[in-house]
Amino acid sequence: MTTHAARWHLDDIPDQSGRTIVVTGTTTGGLGHHTALELARRGARVVLAGRTSKRLDETEAEILREVPSADLEKLVVDLSDLGSVRRAAAEVASVGAIDVLVNNAGVMATPYSRTGEGLELQMATNHFGPFLLTGLLLPQLVASKAGTVVVVSSQMHRLARKAPLDDPRHPAGRYARWPAYCESKLANLLFTYELDRRARGAELPVKALAAHPGLSGTHLAANGQFGRSSGGLASILDATMKAIAQPAHAGAWPTLMAATADLPGATYCGPDGLMESRGAPQVVTSTKRSYDEDAQRRLWEISEQTTGISYP
Repeated sequence: MTTHAARWHLDDIPDQSGRTIVVTGTTTGGLGHHTALELARRGARVVLAGRTSKRLDETEAEILREVPSADLEKLVVDLSDLGSVRRAAAEVASVGAIDVLVNNAGVMATPYSRTGEGLELQMATNHFGPFLLTGLLLPQLVASKAGTVVVVSSQMHRLARKAPLDDPRHPAGRYARWPAYCESKLANLLFTYELDRRARGAELPVKALAAHPGLSGTHLAANGQFGRSSGGLASILDATMKAIAQPAHAGAWPTLMAATADLPGATYCGPDGLMESRGAPQVVTSTKRSYDEDAQRRLWEISEQTTGISYP
């Protein structure tokens, strides 16, 4: 459901010179890549955060090909690994104040797997890692005096039957990849709304917003199902997604709107087309379950206990 606000366009992104923006999940051709590209095009210093140096080098080369003057830095971080998140946060401390953190990285419908910390892979990557990273970078966001956190969710949050409030190391029931993904995307929204409320309560100069890309032609589905985006059935699924979805660069528009437009905290941005699957970005709404303040608080407490961080 969209509001009747004026349509937003890439041309509405103001000059980003002098601003430092961290974008996670910047694999070439994906949402994070296109988010970083447009921000760099407008003068921001962009920290590209991704799992491997090789992928970061590829994205850096693609952005420099389009924007030779781009001011880029690279940060290796595996969000499924809380130790990696802590190391990355310590490394990025050297960039000083951070104006925007875009929590874009994620995995989709992966086979059952547990991380070294005993966490289910999708919740670890899509929620607990970003929760820890945001908390560790919060002092740098505060230092900007107007920090913005953008969390990328999904329309799939609407299919979550419950909030993920079980003990994350000993969850109830059998693992099912799609329900787990939906719950992790609901967690993104519960986190966003609780973060924004807590920041306002603590009078911190930070706001939190969320965005979703609609149906976008990225490698996420194939990577989740097969661990790769090409070869055999993975190539077929990848090609099918790209045929029915809007391009990845359009999927990045709601994130860019959330990151750069003059919007209040707890705003959710998504496409304005049929069922929010594609189109120009506007302010949208999420499910009633995502606005459950008790669930937001409980997930926050679970997340602090799980990651070992306590926000101010």
